Amino acid sequence: MHWSKVSPHVGGEDKQRHQPMNTPIRFAALALPALFLASCADEPVELPYGTAQQFMANEVQPTTEIYWNSVGAVSELVDGEPVFTEFEPETDEDWEEVRLAAVRLREFGEVLASPAYASERGDDWLDFANGLQEVSQLAEQAALDKNPDAVFEVGGTIYSVCSACHQMYPPADMPEGVTVEDIEADTNRPSLDQSLEEYREGTGE
Repeated sequence: MHWSKVSPHVGGEDKQRHQPMNTPIRFAALALPALFLASCADEPVELPYGTAQQFMANEVQPTTEIYWNSVGAVSELVDGEPVFTEFEPETDEDWEEVRLAAVRLREFGEVLASPAYASERGDDWLDFANGLQEVSQLAEQAALDKNPDAVFEVGGTIYSVCSACHQMYPPADMPEGVTVEDIEADTNRPSLDQSLEEYREGTGE
């Protein structure tokens, strides 16, 4: 439909209504946003910390080590004699370092649950990521309470969440013949089966 020029003249000039946009041009204009969105959807999602394995090795693992290594015991030989030493945070600064490690772990759990890392994985990946966030909140509270036993206990729960995730999603670049169980057997981690006191007693034997 076309609109015609209208009369009478106003102020000595003709007033003309704008013609509607031709149909092909209108369709093209409407299609441009859709094409733009489609092209964006095809772009790869940026991984803020590299691959999942790089993220674990460079960020998550070192942070969990800070938390796990904050309380415990060690037995070592000094001048040929066994020396047993218990350790735990002593100053406010020590406890703050433990707390911040828990905060970072919660943030890492949020990153793992983001589309960048979760979009091509199963629902169990989200369960593990959400589980890390939840247990990290408990970890932070244990540090705020300055409770070594609670830190050790929550550390065991963190380890269980991480271990279960590794079983479902093992590292891509495992050495030939090496399993997740082999790697975990070589590390000293808190256990859900022991209290801090039992752990220290076992270390001192």
